[in-house]
Amino acid sequence: MSPRGMPLALLRLEGAAVLGVSVLAYMQAGESWWLFALLFLAPDLSMLGYLAGPAAGAGAYNAVHSYILPLLLGALAVLVGSHPLFALAAIWTGHIGFDRLLGYGLKYPSGFGDTHLGRIGRKA
Repeated sequence: MSPRGMPLALLRLEGAAVLGVSVLAYMQAGESWWLFALLFLAPDLSMLGYLAGPAAGAGAYNAVHSYILPLLLGALAVLVGSHPLFALAAIWTGHIGFDRLLGYGLKYPSGFGDTHLGRIGRKA
């Protein structure tokens, strides 16, 4: 069953919170806002995986739209003291939070519109 009502609203609010914290983290990294603007939508290039079919597309999209890789990148950035890597991790997590806020969840191989947050375009 897809989330709806209050659980869906909370999941979207979590996305907004992640976006907000990511923007604050990016500010702390001290990198250019042009870089933020340039790279904010870069994770969506993973949708090119859909050219190989829905299962490959879902796999590519989910690999890039899960918090696992950007959080590992952020941890690595802290360990090695790299502000640019930390900034990239913040942009990446911010993008994922923004997607969740808009209702774009992790994809099922049945099609781009089938997500863990419900069918894209369905009212909450």
